[in-house]
Amino acid sequence: MKTKAAVVLEYGKRIEIEELDLDGPKEGEVLIRYTHAGLCHSDVHVVHGDLPGRLPMVLGHEGAGIIEEVGPGVTRVKAGDHVVCSFIPNCGICRWCATGQQAICDMGATILEGYLPGERFVFTGTSGDYGAMCMLGTFSQYATIHQNSVVKVDDDLPLDKAVLVGCGVPTGWGSAVNAAKVAPGETVIVMGVGGIGINAVQGARYAGAKNLIAVDPLENKREKAMELGATHAVGSAEEAHDLVMDLTRGVGADKAIITTDLVTEPQVTSCFNAVSKGGTVVITGLNKLDLNNIQLPAAVMTLFKKTVKGSLFGDCNPTADIPKILGLYQSGDLKLDEIITNTYTLDTINDGYDDLLAGKNVRGVLVHEHA
Repeated sequence: MKTKAAVVLEYGKRIEIEELDLDGPKEGEVLIRYTHAGLCHSDVHVVHGDLPGRLPMVLGHEGAGIIEEVGPGVTRVKAGDHVVCSFIPNCGICRWCATGQQAICDMGATILEGYLPGERFVFTGTSGDYGAMCMLGTFSQYATIHQNSVVKVDDDLPLDKAVLVGCGVPTGWGSAVNAAKVAPGETVIVMGVGGIGINAVQGARYAGAKNLIAVDPLENKREKAMELGATHAVGSAEEAHDLVMDLTRGVGADKAIITTDLVTEPQVTSCFNAVSKGGTVVITGLNKLDLNNIQLPAAVMTLFKKTVKGSLFGDCNPTADIPKILGLYQSGDLKLDEIITNTYTLDTINDGYDDLLAGKNVRGVLVHEHA
């Protein structure tokens, strides 16, 4: 079948819209009609070459839609099911899934190559075989994906909101709740208030942070953080450090979560210096894979028992946590409507990423049009 998709053909070039041929589902695979996709900065990392993968690539890794067809052996979903896609697949049987760490499932090893198991490329076009970002390619009207990448959700959930729970929401929420393990009464810094950071703010608030300091140079982001649970919002790391020391009488923050678009050495160092003895710094943002951007005094880490750790997907287990987080949305404990700034179509996808890079959006959503 034919499908219209947003693709990257060369690093550093604008996103192109192409009509591609799509192969149907085989063993363990499903055909999905995407209804919505989230505009996440990780796709920019691919476009800019920060995360080098195979090109050409169908972009998009945050998606929701309806299952159109299932291949042989599919047991997780059936035709007609509404689903949210997990940007990390989960096989359920590798060492990591078996120990409750689905975020680092072995199936995720090839998500930047974009093929399904067996090195199967389902998209083809004028440039040959096309990979699918995170084995999903949610910036396509249709895709053939593996059943391990989908989670069934309630039919009455609005997919234009539920789509955000495929990447940005659990990544941010889980960075606070699972990775940082924010506890009631703690002082927490969230550095960077985009689609990930705003949900770290929501997670830390729900977990009971007493002092919750959002750090972002953009006023619109600081305002949104205050609206959704931050107790303070400042424009720089220096301001955050001074504020934290004042609020804690010189003790420091219990936790700091770095959710910036590009994690830099000064950000890591400032958060390390701002957390107290026994404090934790969680790094959720990305940068180039070969960039060494952590330089810290090991003696201070030892003597003050500080922890610096990475977190992928908010340390979430998507089969359990996607429904749980959507349940919090249904109960009003988590806001999704409020973090969607603008919507776009495939034809305006470059406008969406221009807005993202200009800091205009907390989260943009792509609305797929179908004939």
